Amino acid sequence: MPRKKSCKKRMRTSAEGNAANRAVRSRMKKQMKELESCKVKSEAEGKLKEVISIIDKAARDRVIHKNKAARDKSRLAARASKITG
Repeated sequence: MPRKKSCKKRMRTSAEGNAANRAVRSRMKKQMKELESCKVKSEAEGKLKEVISIIDKAARDRVIHKNKAARDKSRLAARASKITG
């Protein structure tokens, strides 16, 4: 355990930030899985817009890297376009 007051505060703020980032990543992954489980094209297109927005916000806030965001969006768009029905 740290002895200095500033180190203790840094540990607290780091833990809070980690928890917030974990929540964003968890939400993002859950939405991505929901999109992949869509069976109807119109439903998938609507869900794709939501997921892309979430991914962009995560990249903007540096929760994920911008290249990972681009890769995920590309893969999701490709999967959504293959849905028939």
